[in-house]
Amino acid sequence: MTAPVMTEADTDAAGIPRKAEGRGAAGRTHHRWSAPWLFLALGLTVTAVFVLFPFLNTVVLSFTDATMVRGGRFVGLDNYRRLSDDPRFWTALLNSTLYVVCVVPFMVVLPLLLAALVSRPGRLVGVFRSAFYTPVVMSAVAVGLIWTNLLDSRGLVNEALSWARLVSEPVPFIADRWLLLISAMFVTVWTGAGYYMVIYLAALAHIPRALYDAASVDGAGAVRSFLSVTVPGVRSTMALVGVLSSVAAFRVFSEVYVLSGNTGGTGGKDITMTMLIQREGTGLSADTGYATAVSVVMFVLTLALLVVQLRMQRRDGDAE
Repeated sequence: MTAPVMTEADTDAAGIPRKAEGRGAAGRTHHRWSAPWLFLALGLTVTAVFVLFPFLNTVVLSFTDATMVRGGRFVGLDNYRRLSDDPRFWTALLNSTLYVVCVVPFMVVLPLLLAALVSRPGRLVGVFRSAFYTPVVMSAVAVGLIWTNLLDSRGLVNEALSWARLVSEPVPFIADRWLLLISAMFVTVWTGAGYYMVIYLAALAHIPRALYDAASVDGAGAVRSFLSVTVPGVRSTMALVGVLSSVAAFRVFSEVYVLSGNTGGTGGKDITMTMLIQREGTGLSADTGYATAVSVVMFVLTLALLVVQLRMQRRDGDAE
């Protein structure tokens, strides 16, 4: 047999034979297109089963009168009408909103100050970093019990105030409505400051040292360098911390739950959105349909909060 003769159409300009095109090349292209989806299949399946399906199921349940023991029937918007007339919902919404307004500024500024203090080299820097981060790794229940004992009418704080003759009678830190809410906010800041400090430390490590040297040459002190170099250098991180802390503050549960002893304060006046969901959605007498309606409203409000913050962040970026 004689070898097949290649024509100019079968070779390229360098004389190298061209690859045959046909069903084999199309099959290889098909396999190449589907390969990424094969790698994503497991993650997408887990996300669909444990995230997407529960979310859709929650939305569906919010339109029913389901309980813990029965599936319920479709009732339309009755749960949402009941929610709008429920004074507990408006109290919980007020408390959660106040939590965001009061806690987020401290969560954005205080960890940045701590990060700036422990970012400089020194012998005790490691000790201070560990001390600031220790509350983060502690159990939320343990933290709540510690501060409950400290803020009790016979706790260490009241004993110290009485010893210093600053008060004539115990301060009701965990009995008064507003003092309980403020105490829970303080515990939240104390617990979360170390976590956001670590995020700021990572951001501070990317600020060129030459900028601080230039500011020092210009005669800027520590405060001026902080305002002129550090703050602009971590502005995007501050926005990120603001978003994360806003979501966490709006979903607060453990601090108020433990400090109030699962009562939500006197008359339930310190109840939050998550506590309301927990009360309505657990137990044999749980009103699952109503609890899921509160959950959906909370999701919508959280999403709206994120959208507003992201738009403000983008507007600030465009202004710069």
